[in-house]
Amino acid sequence: MPAKTPTPSSPSSERIEDVDVSAEMQGSYLEYAYSVIYSRALPDARDGLKPVQRRILFQMAEMGLRPDKGHVKSARVVGEVMGKLHPHGDSAIYDALVRLAQPFTLRVPLVDGHGNFGSLDDGPAAARYTEARLAPPALAMTESLDEDVVDFIPNYDGQFQQPEVLPAAFPNLLVNGASGIAVGMATNMAPHNLIEVASAATHLLEHPDATVDELMEFVPGPDLPGGGIITGVDGIKDAYRTGRGAFRTRAKVSIEQLGPRKTGIVVTELPYLVGPERVIEKIKDAVQAKKLTGISDVADLTDRKNGLRLVISIKTGFDPKAVLEHLYRLTPLEDSFSINNVALVEGQPQTLGLRELLQVYLDHRIRVVTRRSEYRLARKRERLHLVEGLLIAILDIDEVIQVIRSSDDSEQARTRLRSVFDLSEQQAEYILELRLRRLTKFSRIELEAERDQLQAEIAQLVELLGSEVLLRQQVARELDAAADAYGTPRRTLLLDGGPIQPRSSRRAPSLEIADIPCRVFLSATGRMVRADLVADAEDGGIRTPSRRSKHDAIRSSVDTTSRGELGAVTTAGRLVRFTPVDLPSVPGNSVQLGAGTRVDQYLALAKGEHVVAIVPLVTEPAIALGTTQGIVKRVAATELAGKPETEIISLKPGDAVVGAAPAPDDAELVFVTSDAQLLRFPASAVRPQGRSAGGMAGVRVTSGENVVSFDVVPAGEEATVVVTVAGSTQVLAGADAGTAKVSTFDQFPAKGRGTGGVRAQRFLKGEDAITLAWVGAAPHAVGTDGAVRQLPAEPARRDASGTPLDAVIGAIGTTVR
Repeated sequence: MPAKTPTPSSPSSERIEDVDVSAEMQGSYLEYAYSVIYSRALPDARDGLKPVQRRILFQMAEMGLRPDKGHVKSARVVGEVMGKLHPHGDSAIYDALVRLAQPFTLRVPLVDGHGNFGSLDDGPAAARYTEARLAPPALAMTESLDEDVVDFIPNYDGQFQQPEVLPAAFPNLLVNGASGIAVGMATNMAPHNLIEVASAATHLLEHPDATVDELMEFVPGPDLPGGGIITGVDGIKDAYRTGRGAFRTRAKVSIEQLGPRKTGIVVTELPYLVGPERVIEKIKDAVQAKKLTGISDVADLTDRKNGLRLVISIKTGFDPKAVLEHLYRLTPLEDSFSINNVALVEGQPQTLGLRELLQVYLDHRIRVVTRRSEYRLARKRERLHLVEGLLIAILDIDEVIQVIRSSDDSEQARTRLRSVFDLSEQQAEYILELRLRRLTKFSRIELEAERDQLQAEIAQLVELLGSEVLLRQQVARELDAAADAYGTPRRTLLLDGGPIQPRSSRRAPSLEIADIPCRVFLSATGRMVRADLVADAEDGGIRTPSRRSKHDAIRSSVDTTSRGELGAVTTAGRLVRFTPVDLPSVPGNSVQLGAGTRVDQYLALAKGEHVVAIVPLVTEPAIALGTTQGIVKRVAATELAGKPETEIISLKPGDAVVGAAPAPDDAELVFVTSDAQLLRFPASAVRPQGRSAGGMAGVRVTSGENVVSFDVVPAGEEATVVVTVAGSTQVLAGADAGTAKVSTFDQFPAKGRGTGGVRAQRFLKGEDAITLAWVGAAPHAVGTDGAVRQLPAEPARRDASGTPLDAVIGAIGTTVR
């Protein structure tokens, strides 16, 4: 049979209502939006927590997961929160729990996590693998919950109670910041320093009319968990006034010497929530796209002991500072943070400035302290009431016992006690429950002391509740205590760099170091530095510094360009080619050789090998060399082209180069030997040879002696002097300063190559050798520590004895001219 059509009176008939779809969608969407805004995405301005975060901290406190207790599985915490308080999935709860434990996310973490809680580049392990407990600052957020300091509301099914807001002993919203996306609005708040925020809040308590500018004297800007540098505070000022603004953060970097002729950019702090792997990925993408050049390698050397260390190696010839500017422009080494201080105030989302955020928190904290004081006052009055009744009973205990024993039941006993001793019902009940051991004399003394203490505490609480000034002072004291207990020094450096400019509007600097004129210096103590000459062009180049410093005796100097090629002549008879572009640069008008780099490390020389001179690699003149065995050689620069390292003299066993310099034909070559002989002869007497030749006889050296110095004196060089230092080879080095003599160069007659020369100094008793010698203009002596040593002021005869020295001389050179 066909089915019957239901009639309106039929029990199975359907109830159909016509509803306007647009009105239904609007109403449902508004309900959804309100739920997201109020119950999920936005923090409360009072405790700075979203509902899920508040429920996690409250439930962990209820579970007794204090800092002095052991960790428990995170999955257990998630299960308790989800089953009792939070009507959403476990993943949302665990994500919130993880964020509360991450020190790179929160400035003051509220959960103490044990296990893999993630990093800036990787997510955390699953909840079943990690453990958690409350961190000490979380106790300050949840303290006094059992003292009626906040209202409690039912949970989602009405079976349990949860706090509407936490007491929050410090301004968590400002300290830890917040982020969230609601419907039609979002919040993004930067973390701050607890000590600074507490100081600002205390100032606002004491000065309710304080302006934002006054508060910024205490809170100059955000303090990010990872440190870094904030450039430009104008956006921060806007955010503190209006609740909206932006600032730019940069990584903390340094330009370091990574090795011989290798410079790098070392990153030790990154912008907020930027991980090293993200930076490396962006650098690789920029290099592959040919947007970034000058980088040879990127290495992440981060570890638990040393923290973040990201090393970016720079290619030779590129300016690290210019490369760094490109890195700021193309990678997350520079990032922006947009502040949008949206939070719930009395259930309504509002955009708040610094003063409003502090004021909302302080109003909440004053209410908490007031309610806590009222609760404590009521409890103490209740206890005092009982203590007073008990004291009445103890004073006349025999009669009390008689009344109780003569009563038929407890109700009659209670009634008779109240009438006989004028007690309240609570006092009578308390006396009936009294244990006999409380009837001792000592118990009475205790009760009287407790009564006196309760009366004093009640008086204090009454006074506190009756004075707004005292309430504010109490809030300020608790803020200071929280700051002292949980505050840490500022991590983020603030730089007032002016308004923020878009990255696209910034002109990218040239990556390569400009090829500008410079002068390269080699000090007598083995350091090398570059002085750029452009800034001093009007003054004729480098000026002599007004103050000498350590390591300022110069062995040799060469005029070149920053990208030109030079040669370093070593004691092993090698010439090492290098470009001064990587050398430390100093201003031309204040050359400080102490700022230079050790040349043996810069050129990666073998052990025991030292640089004796730096020479230009030009076609003329030839380079002259002298050795400890008296060999001399001139080699043309054309013989040195090609290889980065080449042998420029074939040395005999035991021989070593002692000096080298460009030597045109009209120059003179000068040897000084250890037995105080000086030989000078024209450079034209030495014909240039190939780089593999072994040279020719320069000075005749007697058996057991050696050449101490070899110098080249240019033609027409005025004020050339000869400096010799004599000592004893039988004395421990450094034990005797010896004697020194300065003579004019023209006192020494020229002789032929291969002869023995003339006497340069007469030995005193106990002296048997020349330990140091130098020929040139403007002599300057330094000790082994680089400190200046004084030479004799007056010139002496060429064969005279030396003047005793006050301190040992380590090296002799010339000054910056």
